[in-house]
Amino acid sequence: MTAVSHITTHVLDAVQGLPAPGVAVQLTALRDGEWQSVADAVTDQDGRAKQLGPERLPAGTYRLRFDTGAYFAARGIPTFYPEALLTFVVDDEERHYHVPLLLSPFAYSTYRGS
Repeated sequence: MTAVSHITTHVLDAVQGLPAPGVAVQLTALRDGEWQSVADAVTDQDGRAKQLGPERLPAGTYRLRFDTGAYFAARGIPTFYPEALLTFVVDDEERHYHVPLLLSPFAYSTYRGS
């Protein structure tokens, strides 16, 4: 069994009430004042990205970028937000970080998952 990455996400399409498969996600880290790429993934059929970088990351500031524009364009749905950026802090190098995204064409929200 493949280990789950330190940071995972789950994208839910709030309009459909279903997971959002096929959303491109990029994980970056803020290092020396610049954003550096850590990993890229695409959500699976359940809307999850479990393999988004290594099993452990150092403490620091990270960002997830979701390509929401491409997701909605593939479904023929116009959207106001072509991307969603979520910036968060990893302060416990041993704790798993789950950062979900609830998505609709004209709004999105997130919360600290478990």
